[in-house]
Amino acid sequence: MKLAVDGRETFVYTGGKAFDPARRCVAFVHGALHDHSVWTLLARWGANHGYTVLVPDLPGHGRTAGPPLATVEALADWLLALLDAAGVRQAALVGHSMGSLIALETAGRAPERASALVMLGTAYPMAVSPALLETARTDPLAAIDSVNAFSIATLAAKPSYPGPGGWLHGANRMLMRRMQAGQSETNLFLNDFQVCNNYRHGLEAAAQVRCPATLILGDRDQMTRPSQTVELAAALKTTPVGLPSGHSLNFEVPERLLGVVAAALPAP
Repeated sequence: MKLAVDGRETFVYTGGKAFDPARRCVAFVHGALHDHSVWTLLARWGANHGYTVLVPDLPGHGRTAGPPLATVEALADWLLALLDAAGVRQAALVGHSMGSLIALETAGRAPERASALVMLGTAYPMAVSPALLETARTDPLAAIDSVNAFSIATLAAKPSYPGPGGWLHGANRMLMRRMQAGQSETNLFLNDFQVCNNYRHGLEAAAQVRCPATLILGDRDQMTRPSQTVELAAALKTTPVGLPSGHSLNFEVPERLLGVVAAALPAP
């Protein structure tokens, strides 16, 4: 469906079911150079198991009008405006990577709006190497290839999603390239990775969170290493759940991820 958020058209996937704000809501927030499509399995499960789901393309990504927003704080305000536009008083917030920081900041800014916080492939601080930022500035396609190589832990992960014959590396690479090409006036790779790198409010936001929090980490994640979540986990009073995956948990271990996320959500 499409909603007007801050005066701009926003595309929101609803898991194949009509959106119903009277049901318990789950909002899924994608990461850098991604769009709603990375949440297909989890969104469809939620929509078919008693929840109503909101899976937006963030500003400047996919089918949502730009320009892209340049800070986690601005994106958190945008997510709250999206909930308002959808008529949702409270939602479980599930975010991956950059999206996990947006979910965290949202839950900290408006604790009464979050029924649960689930952070996948997360770290705080989410520092990006100066070398990668420079490559993003001068040769974003090369930077995409580098990130893609580090995001997936195996050369041939079991293709349980999207299906037999699926190539995880190739699919993720093409998704990131499509997002980058969709912005003619902005280097979206550089924007998104600077959003992650510049965020400095994570522990303060965590101190304001009032809902149950779950961190789901890839044991072999080279982008956001599990060791980088110690302070954040302590601030959220939670113990991270490790899965045998790299950074792309949605693609590498979809069924195991679904089980952990489902257990972390409040009952519909």
